[in-house]
Amino acid sequence: MYRYDDFDAAFIRARNAQFRAQVERRIDGSLTEDEFKPLRLMNGLYLQLHAYMLRVAIPYGTLNGARMRQLAYIAERWDKGYGHFTTRQNIQFNWPKLRDVPDMLDALAEVEMHAIQTSGNTIRNVTADHFAGAAADEIEDPRPVAELLRQWSTDHPEFQFLPRKFKIAVTGSPNDRAVTKAHDIGLRMVRDAAGAPGFEVIVGGGLGRTPMIGKVIRDFLPKADLLPYVEAIVSVYNLLGRRDNKYKARIKITVHEHGAEKIRALVEERFAQLRPQFSGVDQARLAGIEAHFAPPDFVSGPTDAYATERDTNPAFRSWSDTNLAPHRNPDYAIATISLKAHGGTPGDATAEQMRVMADLAERYAHDELRISHEQNVVLPHVHKSDLPAVYAALAKAGLATANIGLISDIIACPGMDYCALATARSIPVAQEIATRFGELRTEHDIGPLKIKISGCINACGHHHVGHIGILGLDRAGVENYQITLGGDGTETAAIGERAGPGFAYDEITPAIERLITGYLDLRSGPEETFIETYRRLGAAPFKAALYPESTRRNAA
Repeated sequence: MYRYDDFDAAFIRARNAQFRAQVERRIDGSLTEDEFKPLRLMNGLYLQLHAYMLRVAIPYGTLNGARMRQLAYIAERWDKGYGHFTTRQNIQFNWPKLRDVPDMLDALAEVEMHAIQTSGNTIRNVTADHFAGAAADEIEDPRPVAELLRQWSTDHPEFQFLPRKFKIAVTGSPNDRAVTKAHDIGLRMVRDAAGAPGFEVIVGGGLGRTPMIGKVIRDFLPKADLLPYVEAIVSVYNLLGRRDNKYKARIKITVHEHGAEKIRALVEERFAQLRPQFSGVDQARLAGIEAHFAPPDFVSGPTDAYATERDTNPAFRSWSDTNLAPHRNPDYAIATISLKAHGGTPGDATAEQMRVMADLAERYAHDELRISHEQNVVLPHVHKSDLPAVYAALAKAGLATANIGLISDIIACPGMDYCALATARSIPVAQEIATRFGELRTEHDIGPLKIKISGCINACGHHHVGHIGILGLDRAGVENYQITLGGDGTETAAIGERAGPGFAYDEITPAIERLITGYLDLRSGPEETFIETYRRLGAAPFKAALYPESTRRNAA
């Protein structure tokens, strides 16, 4: 894990002191809200429906116990005792008082954290595969590269006022767990013919009101060329990106309007100019960063306790079947902690739960935690012999829901309960769907299924790439929920297809239940997943399940 050097610490101190003075001027009236707005956004502070919201960066989703414990302290000291983990691998505090925010930022700095560039038209928090450094299928840990990008982009003088916000995701695995194809820049590690690692470079992905899958502009980019190439992309976008219409300002529109070939040619031209200027400085910096990400000292030992617990404890067996993933060391497992208890708010964790996760990381996971873009928390390195003890502690804290990747493991934005941009509620819909299928006790039979819910067209809940996507809209003052089908956020990324007319709030859960019942009847067997069945049969039978009355009318 990266640790601040003297420059980092001094930079954060100065930035926090600057913002403290700005807050004081806002409170005493020297700054109007319009004058204060760009200053607070540069420091991750939003004004939501009911209160300010502070968004804290968790670069590439990596935490240790001390940082998680400090987040718990902040939640109790200055908020309402909980935090909300987001699809950007950040955490949001929804109820801070303006006068307390500088103290919150200073508390973050004590554990080498900040809220810089979690908002604004700049390069946002760089996200990564939440299994980075642990996954059995990984080519190489991508987090050193993500840290290099973070350092390069933070307060970059040329890129603080881009046409629109800019998001980068990186994965070191051929199996994409970072949704790279839905980002402004997506970086997927691949190997060349000689076996050397490099990156497939994807540009122009994004969701929102105009969802698009990114275009590959480099099949293979050597690691040594990554930083000048990324700078070339952002430089080209900064010049070409539209500033006349914020809805057409993202790089996806720039790529669409100019064409991928033209963008590729301009990037290559700019790259040729920039590459000599780096002179290996970035590679020297990367080498220093990589030293912070050396693998833990894994221990060997028997795993009999794990096998015995699986044989004798059905609840543990169910949890291990869904919440564990293969580790690069066969004596270890990657354990995902679900923040999606049936009926709970997706992504929320109480201060006490944060402390439990911090304790478990320090005791059993080589002091590492990850935040996933799916709003869960990961213990990346757990010896199999320790898994029974980890499970018992999680169960005691209400964190042992066995549903990772299942229908109740729903991604949901805060929606109209918190967000000033939302047009419909997201959280209650997620809670009702999860509760319903928990009552039916069918989610394990249903199998892997991604439901994603957004409370407005901005798509913070990633509904476009859900196997089932739900978009809440306002129709003449009434909440209306559209359903999309067949979306995919992995290496086979696809934008979901709108199924048809929307549903009222009290109709959406029954509609999902009809859809799932139809899927169970349609699948070729229990091993065929929802997305596989959809791709095999197409949309028509799923639409028939959703809209049975219209199907009967058309047949008549």
